[in-house]
Amino acid sequence: MHQLADIEILLVQQKKEWTEILTGIESKNRYSITDPAGIQFGMAAEESSFLGRFFLKTLRSFTVHILSPETDPILRLEKAFSWYFHEIQVFSSTNEFLGTVRREFSVFSRNFTVLDTRHDPLFTIQGPLFRPWTFRIEKNNMEVGLIAKKWSGMGKEMFTDADNFNIAFPPGIDNAQKSILLGALFLIDMIYFERSN
Repeated sequence: MHQLADIEILLVQQKKEWTEILTGIESKNRYSITDPAGIQFGMAAEESSFLGRFFLKTLRSFTVHILSPETDPILRLEKAFSWYFHEIQVFSSTNEFLGTVRREFSVFSRNFTVLDTRHDPLFTIQGPLFRPWTFRIEKNNMEVGLIAKKWSGMGKEMFTDADNFNIAFPPGIDNAQKSILLGALFLIDMIYFERSN
């Protein structure tokens, strides 16, 4: 988790397998995580069941392991099955619980609450309805950071659900809060950008 200390922005790029592209059968998600200069921060790998991916699609339960370039554990993200009120819990490499990101009910926007270990709110995340690739990280109704999906190119957007994201962390926050917000990025990807059909 200390690896996040000097990080202000991270880029997260989903990798796709040729078998998934050719067959349309969802495989376990894998991601590359870099800084804006392209220096490898780490990688992320989904752990989930084939039946969950095949039948439950975006509703499925999963664990995402975030690893260093040397494959040392950095973070673990856990999401349980849910119809609507999706949550992801974030744990350190030593299994310390860091916090939760929870989807909130809303009709005209996409809202999340970022909670600490005592379930006290740290931030809210709001995705405006007419800016579908943008999620504002807010504190006291002020934008302090951003999670955004980036255009992946015509071929990738048309034929895969592989996504590129960046996250700009709020200034001055600690490593635990950065870790929870990174978990929010993976939850947003699963809910809104994975294929559901």
